Amino acid sequence: MAKDKIAYVCSNCGQESPKWIGKCPACGQWNTFQEIKVAPTVSRGGLASGSAPAASVAGRALRTSRPVRLREIADQDERRISLRDGELDRVLGGGLVPGSIVLLGGEPGIGKSTLLLQTVLALANGADETYKSYETYETHKSHETHSPLRILYVSGEESAHQLKMRAERINPAAKESDTFLILCETSLETIFGHIQEVQPDLVVIDSIQTIATEDVESSAGSIAQVRECASALLRFAKTSGVPVILIGHITKEGTLAGPKILEHIVDTVIQFEGDQHYTYRILRSIKNRFGSTSELGIYEMAQDGLRQVSNPSELLLSEEHDGLSGVAISAAIEGVRPFLMETQALVSSAAYGTPQRQATGFDQRRLNMLLAVLEKRVGFKLMQKDVFINIAGGLRSTDMGLDLSIIAAVLSSNVDTPIEAGWCMCGEVGLSGEVRPVSRIEQRVQEAAKLGFQHIIIPRYNMRVFANKKTGIELHPVRKVEEALRLLFG
Repeated sequence: MAKDKIAYVCSNCGQESPKWIGKCPACGQWNTFQEIKVAPTVSRGGLASGSAPAASVAGRALRTSRPVRLREIADQDERRISLRDGELDRVLGGGLVPGSIVLLGGEPGIGKSTLLLQTVLALANGADETYKSYETYETHKSHETHSPLRILYVSGEESAHQLKMRAERINPAAKESDTFLILCETSLETIFGHIQEVQPDLVVIDSIQTIATEDVESSAGSIAQVRECASALLRFAKTSGVPVILIGHITKEGTLAGPKILEHIVDTVIQFEGDQHYTYRILRSIKNRFGSTSELGIYEMAQDGLRQVSNPSELLLSEEHDGLSGVAISAAIEGVRPFLMETQALVSSAAYGTPQRQATGFDQRRLNMLLAVLEKRVGFKLMQKDVFINIAGGLRSTDMGLDLSIIAAVLSSNVDTPIEAGWCMCGEVGLSGEVRPVSRIEQRVQEAAKLGFQHIIIPRYNMRVFANKKTGIELHPVRKVEEALRLLFG
């Protein structure tokens, strides 16, 4: 009888080794190798020596597949399944592709299960809802699926009673659905047995870390289990054409739990993020084989589930900052969507020997650079001042176009002078104090004009885009930070 083999796998990157190693040669982490048992497999000696089984396998492979020229591949339209959620369809690139496998990750309690549950309930009920965003899903494309889908929701974390209570809170008509099936199971072999019996149109696994297969002798959630279960679900999705959505856990560092190969296996990786103390959630695409990774979806957490935010600018802007110093409005871009962000700054004398520099929703290292530019190029001394930056609404942004508004808010708080209402700005600030051009300037200006702003400060280089064009808002091109501050504070 074949003996079980012992292998060692790095819990950080998934690197395998026949023996224990203190430092992983792939990722450089220490003490990350864990012992796993590998189930006995059929000997591969016949394959190496060219035996009859090996020749048979090789012959079949040659008969069933052959290399083809690119021009010989037939063109075909990519059919997609609409999820009846404009934000989720936007992030997926226009809907769910049949046979694809999607991984959704996020912090505990952020709303991953709630988002998928309300989505699959709408699919199972077959309700034809009006889209509130994604340009009404491009005026309801012809490939959109309107008929109810048979959904199999596999839960390894919650009981059927818990899911029923949540479903009735999100969608009271859910209990009337005959095509939404719940399975509370953690055995992969049992799950596949039910899939063969039910023949679903969509499978949801909540979560991949709770599923285990009998082929691997380790606990659920281990590197070997996550890898084998994800590979088996991938083979099922590609051979059957049934899309699979996986929910994944997040480590304390903010990365997806499990081996890195999990992200390579799936077709799409979506990150669900936000602050639990705020109601807004952001859906980002990290990897997408069927669309762009620059798309972004925004939701608002409500009592009855997640609500799509079609115009985030109106919700993110506060109407109560008139006459208050330290507030500047920036025309930002997240993904391909423009919206206005409220940047807040507080500058005060340092109470201790070392001044504090803290940023919420903004890169703190970039904040330090902007403060150095403000002190060196503009001449404002902030060496003995505490500086606190906050992006209102609990959002996080990496858009370089926020630089100008950060500097304006800091200076406004420092001199205790509010910025006049009706002004917004965008522009990247360089180390020499120049205002560099930003991308998608037309969308930024249109968004500011749509929300009633009368003035916007933009980089001078971007003015060539607006030659002989009416924008509905007064443009103020600047070349240096000093010019922008002179426009705001005189």
